[in-house]
Amino acid sequence: MAKKANPRRYATAIFQIAQEKNDYDKWQADLQQMSVAAADASFLDVLENPRLALDVKAGFLKGILPGLSPLAVNLALLLVSRDNAGIIPQIAVEYTALLNEARGVASAEVITAVPLDNTDREKIRTQLSALTGATVEIKTEVDPGILGGVIARVGGKLLDGSTRTKLAALKRRLESGI
Repeated sequence: MAKKANPRRYATAIFQIAQEKNDYDKWQADLQQMSVAAADASFLDVLENPRLALDVKAGFLKGILPGLSPLAVNLALLLVSRDNAGIIPQIAVEYTALLNEARGVASAEVITAVPLDNTDREKIRTQLSALTGATVEIKTEVDPGILGGVIARVGGKLLDGSTRTKLAALKRRLESGI
């Protein structure tokens, strides 16, 4: 049985190379460009075609993805030679997570019952930054089903301050007689 490639291992190796050369942003741009291309099924079909020689695929990559650094092209060719070109988007996500961690940036998903204005977004961002000790970038989502309040996911933590959850907890306490 073939061993499945681990995007995190590739991202870690890339991050180490970027760290040695102090070239974090160029790698992020290259991985993003490769990720966008890899989302196209026809692009992957060419790279995964066993009838095409590796040098033909290399020429194809350089033509489709101009401006890639030579190391990024080598990474793509390594992935192609190992039939792992499909994991490029996952490598990009893992690399961004490593870069954000190194820069002290955390991502948060914030769910509210109504859309947030800029003032509320900033208040929530500030509170989450104070709570995590990191600079927080938030992505917001609206879900009227939570009735009110806020649900935030930061890293591996879930902070649920929704009205729906509070009402459910109150119901459980009333039913148990506490």
